[in-house]
Formats: sequence, C-alpha cells, structure tokens
Amino acid sequence: MDDLLVSRMAGGPEIFASIQGEGASAGYPSTFVRLAVCNLRCTWCDTAYTWDWSRFDRREQVLPMPAEAVFDTVRALAPRRVVITGGEPLLQRRQLVPLLTLLNEAGYCVEIETNGTLAPAGAAPLIQQFNVSPKLAHSGNEGLARIRPDALRWFAGDERAVFKFVVQDQADLAELESLREAFAIPPGRVILMPEGRTADEIRQRSPWLADICTQRGYRFSTRLHILIWGDKRGV
Repeated sequence: MDDLLVSRMAGGPEIFASIQGEGASAGYPSTFVRLAVCNLRCTWCDTAYTWDWSRFDRREQVLPMPAEAVFDTVRALAPRRVVITGGEPLLQRRQLVPLLTLLNEAGYCVEIETNGTLAPAGAAPLIQQFNVSPKLAHSGNEGLARIRPDALRWFAGDERAVFKFVVQDQADLAELESLREAFAIPPGRVILMPEGRTADEIRQRSPWLADICTQRGYRFSTRLHILIWGDKRGV
C-alpha cells in the first residue's frame, strides 16, 4: 500500500495534540494529522505550504509515511479523537484506509476535514464525522471545480456530515443559502465561521455573523486556536 503524504514540520510529521479549534467539535482535545496536497487554491488558505509549490519546496514540506508509522505517532499522544486535515485528505482516501482501520480497531474517534469535492468511497465506514467546508466564490478558486454536486449530495445524505461555511461578508450569505437549499441540508447541520487569520479579523466578523445564525437556525463557530495562539503551526 502507498505511503501517506504527510505535511512536514520542524523535521518531522505535522502530527500534534491540541484542541479542536472550530466546527462541531470545537473544544475537544484532539490529535491532528495534517496531510499534504490539495485540489483547490483558496486565496486565504492558512496551510498553503501543503500544496503551493510555487512558494514552498515540496521536498521540504511533504513527508511520505506508512500508515503504521502515522498510527504509532498518534498513539504516543494523549487525545482519543483524531482530526485528519490538510490539504485535502480525501485525495488520499485509498491510502487512508489502513490508517483508519488501525485507528478504529484502537477505539479512536476520527474526523475528516474536507472541502467536499470528493466522496470518501471505501474510507466512509471508518470515519465518525465529516467536517465538510464547501468553498464559496470569495475563495478565489476560479476555473476549479470547487462545487461538485455528486460529492455534496453524498455528504448531504449522510448524517455524520456537518457543513462549515467560511464567511467573509454579507455577500456570501446568498451563495451559501443557495447551496443549502440545492442539496437539502438541514439548518442544524450548517455551521457559519468567520474568515480570519488574526484574532482581530475574527472578532470583527463574529457579531453580525452570530446574529445571522440566531435568525436562521445555523450554528456559529469561532476559531479558538487563532484566538488562543494566533496563526501558528502545530497548535
């Protein structure tokens, strides 16, 4: 089986224990496994080192690892919840199956962070929660298929999936409403989160976005890790 392509940090894999900073599981102690490579190109991406080879050296940023080695690194950390993030993890869904199998057998709860452009295929039964974040027009993914109906339809039909929309301003609301209606996503499975890589940006966008959530029955998420540690890797 092929190795997983893991993001490299300070000479080792970007696998670390922290708290989940956003979304449905915010506040839970979690071990993060950051995979490399993505099929989208968001202008505000805070992990561009996992895919932007015009700015970063792929050989320095990507570490191939067998599933067993990733599992051993996870097992050495305390949290029993694992968040597999990226990049876009489902680009490696076939390679993920051995790792997911080991994690399930050991009793871990596994979340996958995904942009919603790829269904999980054979990895699906091994994942307890899908954090789906379809990218809106402000992400800057011109010419890329940021909305793929078949994949979004799959996630909308699975109650393990929650939908987290990153919102910059009021203009984003019409687009996310259109997506929610097109795929019949219940409001209770929708989370709105302010876009921001600094605490000030998040605080500025939070009050009006929280009001929208109150009015429309959506859930609100801040970015706890940014508020606590700032835009810093490995926390």
